[in-house]
Amino acid sequence: MKRLIFIFIFFVCVSISAFATHMRAGEITFRHISGLTYEATIVTYTYALSHADRCQLDINWGDGTTDKLSRNNGPSGPNINGDYCDHLGEVIVTDYIKKNIYVGTHTYAGYATFKISLEDPNRNEGIINIPYSVNVPFFVETELVINPFLGFDSSPVLLNPPIDNACIYEPYIHNPGAYDPDGDSLSYKLIYCRGEGGLNIPGYTYPAANHQFKINAYTGDLYWDSPVLEGEYNVAILIEEWRNGIKMGSVTRDMQINVIACDNKSPVIKPIPDTCIQAGTLLNFKVIATDPDKNNITLTATGGPFVISNPATFKETTHGISFANGLFSWNTNCSNVRKSPYQVYFKATDDGYPINLIDLKSMNITVVAPAPTNFKATPSGNNILLTWSPDICTNVIGYRIYRQEGCSDIIHSACETGVPDSSGYQLIADVDSSFTKYLDNGNGDGLVLGKTYSYIIVAYFADGAESYASTHMCVELKKNVPVITNVSVLTTVAVNGSMYIALSKPNLDSVPAYGPYKYYIYRAVGNKSNYKLIDSLGNINDTIIKDSLLNTKDSSYNYKIELYNDSIGKHFMIGTTRKASSIFLSISPTDSKLNLSWKAIVPWVNMNYVVYRKNDKSVFDSIAYVNVPFYSDSGLVNGNTYCYYIKSVGGYDFKGIIHPILNLSQIVCSSPFDNVLPCPPVFSIFPNCDKKQNILIWHLPASFCDKDVVEFLIYYSPTNHDDFHVIADIKNKKDSLFIHQNISSIAGCYKISAKDSTGNESKNNERVCIDIDSCKMFILPNVFTPNGDGINDLFVPVSTDYVDKLDIQIFNRWGNLVFQTSDKQINWDGKDMNTKLECPEGVYYYVCEIVEIHLNGTAKRRLNGYIQILR
Repeated sequence: MKRLIFIFIFFVCVSISAFATHMRAGEITFRHISGLTYEATIVTYTYALSHADRCQLDINWGDGTTDKLSRNNGPSGPNINGDYCDHLGEVIVTDYIKKNIYVGTHTYAGYATFKISLEDPNRNEGIINIPYSVNVPFFVETELVINPFLGFDSSPVLLNPPIDNACIYEPYIHNPGAYDPDGDSLSYKLIYCRGEGGLNIPGYTYPAANHQFKINAYTGDLYWDSPVLEGEYNVAILIEEWRNGIKMGSVTRDMQINVIACDNKSPVIKPIPDTCIQAGTLLNFKVIATDPDKNNITLTATGGPFVISNPATFKETTHGISFANGLFSWNTNCSNVRKSPYQVYFKATDDGYPINLIDLKSMNITVVAPAPTNFKATPSGNNILLTWSPDICTNVIGYRIYRQEGCSDIIHSACETGVPDSSGYQLIADVDSSFTKYLDNGNGDGLVLGKTYSYIIVAYFADGAESYASTHMCVELKKNVPVITNVSVLTTVAVNGSMYIALSKPNLDSVPAYGPYKYYIYRAVGNKSNYKLIDSLGNINDTIIKDSLLNTKDSSYNYKIELYNDSIGKHFMIGTTRKASSIFLSISPTDSKLNLSWKAIVPWVNMNYVVYRKNDKSVFDSIAYVNVPFYSDSGLVNGNTYCYYIKSVGGYDFKGIIHPILNLSQIVCSSPFDNVLPCPPVFSIFPNCDKKQNILIWHLPASFCDKDVVEFLIYYSPTNHDDFHVIADIKNKKDSLFIHQNISSIAGCYKISAKDSTGNESKNNERVCIDIDSCKMFILPNVFTPNGDGINDLFVPVSTDYVDKLDIQIFNRWGNLVFQTSDKQINWDGKDMNTKLECPEGVYYYVCEIVEIHLNGTAKRRLNGYIQILR
């Protein structure tokens, strides 16, 4: 009978082991079909002879629904369980590792972020860095973002398999070979492998290394230098995709690496630099690999250029003992243009024993559109007409036009597209791809006569990619239209104020019109654009205009003048001046000081300004010369009235126009008064954890801040979410300490403000907060001695201050629960709660969840660790 029981137990154990030793690696990817419909693909790598093999897998779509997806690769027939499958997967390596593909479609109800996941109970046993891996489920998750403002998205596709071999003490490299069909940017990071419910696996560690185990966040190269222990390891890589700096989703790959003892050295691929190529040209380059052990090498390549409509090719050109050469070739076209580079992965595999070792090199290829052609710039009055040919790339969506004063080209760095910010060129227009011309009229104000302008144009694409920049075009405007030289206030009156306007007449030698000529004068109030015709002049030599009946006290005025050919039957506009405004002065009063600022929008350059103030004899006198449009007049008497006006001194940078150009602002009067707020105090908080008190100490940041401070107000908020209220009013400004006591928790936020003698209170006072981590946090010991000597007989926390709730479970080395409690003090005496017997000496594992009272309210924290019993 005992023998039969033993046989039964043996076969049950063998059956469980065979059933469970199954799931090795996998990931989930998706692609957009239409609307809110997506196709998901689960790829898994499993042990082919396991009884856990299934024709279908369950997928969780992340919206509360699940489906069974059928396997769709490999031959049909019965699996090892005898179940008939339409597809059986594909055995890809000699140790019975099988690739399985499951595909399904799903339509979501609306826009949101969804986490598509797979949980399989049958992860294989014996994984070095996953404790009790045979009992740990396999879990992978992919994040899908459906956002109408970002556009629809397909996830990256992982082109390199997630099953690999490594040699002990030899560097190992892997790259998932991610290709994003939308051209989104990708980033990579290592994360913990996950198990039941998508939680991090308790006790999981990254593989041990002689030097380092890391991943390149930009290229995705996983580098392990070097394995120190034989066996199987699982690693999880999170691949995130970004569009215009916004996260679009992610894919998690859970992969397996089998480390074996061997003498073999990895082959070496000669470094391959990143490159760029103009669309429509052929890219060719060699790849060279050598092997230090004189093994034969096989060279292969994967990556984005191999899975597109005009795919690249790669083939070995020469092959021999210890070396191999290959040729990469790609005939690019405009459909390949995109902002993100294409990644290509070259793999050299030797035929060494007992495993084949590899070297992997990745490189980036950026496909750039050619520059726009036949770019020209033609002057027309005070405008410039730009023209160019339609782009040869029909997927261009628009053109960007850049301008700079003066004539200068750009020296581009290698592979540089568009126009760099450092070039000095400014973006002036963005037009649709249907346009092949643009009139630069200075945003309606016209360009400055006599100046030289440089232009550059680039094409751009839907994903933000830009073409190479065009050659620069330089052009100079001639003085064949009138030029305004003066817009000056004559009298400052609210009802009957007046303005002085002057202009320089045009040089009409190159104008195809014989006159007579007429000026039309237009005026707008302030910065408004509703210009109204106010006058006309029939003599081209009339260059002085007086504009009256204005409110020059409260408004500035803008003027423009149009020049017309006024002959009978041939009336047309020859050109217009740029707009020019009067100087408008504003005054901002403060304590013993008046801050003056002024503004004038003019086509000439004002080099400096003279500030005039009325003196005691009611005469305006100059008090300052400045080259910026503001001035502070200090040392004044609060309550007294002071009056000012500004004179600008400027000019054009070409000959034939009056120089310097002088213009006056209106007259403005104002009185200073004390409206200066005290500086907010700088303070620190020192907690007294035993007494539950907070000690506040403060000081004013500089001596000028405390000249009239008379009191301090202390504000308090118990959490980050509550409103502040005053808890103390310190009337003696020499006091700089306050003790906040009789509080339930040291957690809280404080502000301190200062008040001056006129009642001004400091504002924008910075909050300073303190949380419970400033005191002893909840800590569990790692050993206790339940031997009845009255010393350390119970397993208790070091401190339970600020703990609201607790729940702890303690397990023995076989995973059996021996103790559980919700008592905040725990008080475990080392006995098994089921048998009431003393637990033997040894190490026990605990999972403890606590709820703590923090500054932001209550927060849950999970602790995992070990406790040792010594008797």
